[in-house]
Amino acid sequence: MADADALLEPGVSGRPVSPDPDPGQPPALTPDDSVMSLVDHLDELRSRLFKCIIAIAIGSTIGFLRATEIRNFLIAPLNRSVQVLGIGDAFVIQMKISIVAGIILAMPVLLYQLWAFVAPGLTPGERKTVRPWIPLALLFFAMGVAIAYFILPYAIAFLFSFTDDVLVAQPAAGPYFDFVTTLFLVFGLIMEFPILLIGLSRVGVVTSQRLTSSRRMIILGIAVFAAIATPGGDLISPIVLGGTMYILFELTVLFIRRSGR
Repeated sequence: MADADALLEPGVSGRPVSPDPDPGQPPALTPDDSVMSLVDHLDELRSRLFKCIIAIAIGSTIGFLRATEIRNFLIAPLNRSVQVLGIGDAFVIQMKISIVAGIILAMPVLLYQLWAFVAPGLTPGERKTVRPWIPLALLFFAMGVAIAYFILPYAIAFLFSFTDDVLVAQPAAGPYFDFVTTLFLVFGLIMEFPILLIGLSRVGVVTSQRLTSSRRMIILGIAVFAAIATPGGDLISPIVLGGTMYILFELTVLFIRRSGR
């Protein structure tokens, strides 16, 4: 009985532990260790997601307080007023604007939480290599939103070019703001494309040679994605989005090649 008690894990009644392993051998991973590791990993994910939700909620509150100014700013490229069709449409539109503004304002926190969740799985050298690119990801997101706002008048002009005195353009507020907010988010997230490729190259997942050899498939994927992701059905948005992604891809391959990978 004394020997059995000596093998009990300290602080846990009735759970036997193995005797001290051979110092020359790596410690064995028990089933309980792997389960606890998974549970800890899920707890960490839940904690990070909760912080992201809190950041978006705070950003959305700020967006809600400034929703009128943001709404007028987004309507400006349209050069006309929009109409609401339902009793609650104005409130729903304000909520959508607030949430999208909240996501944009919370982007620094979102990127940090993503990095904090991924970083423990990297080696110290990989963390040192990837870390400087995290602030650049925020800059690239802002550039994507700016590009979306720049092309917005051209996309609107293209779509309205098919209207006339019979088919009169009287845009509804709901579909218009769905179009604008989706365009902004898509372009902002797509600008993270080179950051992702560079990060994968730094940890050895992709190389410039592998990306070059897969160029045709990547171009096809870019074309399909640009056609699906852009709202509105105009030709300007997918062309600009696809062209931007392709230019970013080629520049990223060149950068990765010059870095010796």
